[in-house]
Amino acid sequence: MARLMEAGGIPTVVIGVHAFRDRLAAMQLPRTLITPHPMGRTLGAPLDDETQKKVILAALDLLETAKSPGKIIDLPGRYQI
Repeated sequence: MARLMEAGGIPTVVIGVHAFRDRLAAMQLPRTLITPHPMGRTLGAPLDDETQKKVILAALDLLETAKSPGKIIDLPGRYQI
């Protein structure tokens, strides 16, 4: 989906979890943000507005700053319940 949107001129960022980092890298996506969270909690724990906002802002920053396709950023931190 990201490639189709990019082909249409719409920039994208794929947000994924660390468990799938190797698979996401192999897909050669335009921009990828990897979070330290578990599968099903890509943005963080439910009701953890602060962490969810941090992930979204990091994705928007990547959208603005990535200079070349295939950029992968690992968001630091640990998953907190």
